[in-house]
Parts: sequence; C-alpha cells; structure tokens
Amino acid sequence: MSLKDRIQDDMKAAMRAKDKNRLGVIRLILAAIKQREVDERIELNDAQILAVLEKMIKQRRESLTQYQNAGREDLASQEAFEIELIQTYLPAPLSETGLEALIANAIAVTGAQSLRDMSKVMAIIKDQAQGRVDMAAVSARVKARFGG
Repeated sequence: MSLKDRIQDDMKAAMRAKDKNRLGVIRLILAAIKQREVDERIELNDAQILAVLEKMIKQRRESLTQYQNAGREDLASQEAFEIELIQTYLPAPLSETGLEALIANAIAVTGAQSLRDMSKVMAIIKDQAQGRVDMAAVSARVKARFGG
C-alpha cells in the first residue's frame, strides 16, 4: 500500500469515527499532496510525498515557536497536534549511531575533505535519510565534522 493510499484510508477512518481534529489535519495533508501534483502535473511517489510531509512539519515547527513566544498556547497546542499526526506517516527515525554511520559513509563515498564538499555529502544523506531525521540538524553535524 502506498503512503497516499494509507493517508486516504486514515481519512475515511477519521470520517467514520467523527474525529474532526484528525480529519482536518489529514485533509490538509492530502490538499498539500494534491497541490503539488497539480502544480507539477505528476503523480507523486512515496519519496516525494515524504518531502511534502517534511515541509509541512517544518512550517508547523516554525509556527509553534512563534505561537509559544507570543503566549498563544491554544494555537501552539494545535500546531503540536498537527506535527504529531503528520509524523505518524514518516518512517521510523534514525538512531544516533545510525545517523553517525550514515554521515561517515557519505563522507567516505564522496571523498569529502572540506566544507566545499558538503553539498555532495548532504545529497547522499538526503537520499538515504529522507523523512527519518531533521536535515537541518544533519547539516549542522556535517558542518561541525569539517570544522565549520
């Protein structure tokens, strides 16, 4: 079963259960997927859907921070709920040791020596870790490895 089919099945289940909060978030997910499909005139595969979900999570994390700083806990709790629900569609996160091994392998494969080679390393890591780690944190780790 594809990721899109799983999301659509969850939407039907939320409708049957009359779970309005969950249904609203799932509809937002499907709308974002459909928007990208229409814009690019393609049928998204699972990897592309994961990229859409990661983008949605990133947007919600930024909003969550802003709401917390403004003292709007009602809106912050909604954003946290949406993040939590969207994350259920992402693959299991990488462990610390798994991430370190992935970074070391990418550096070895590319033969990276300095910050100039960081884009090559990040391209390999992104392909292998899509949806499993926060790429901003990975970028910071790779930069630290090169003394940046």
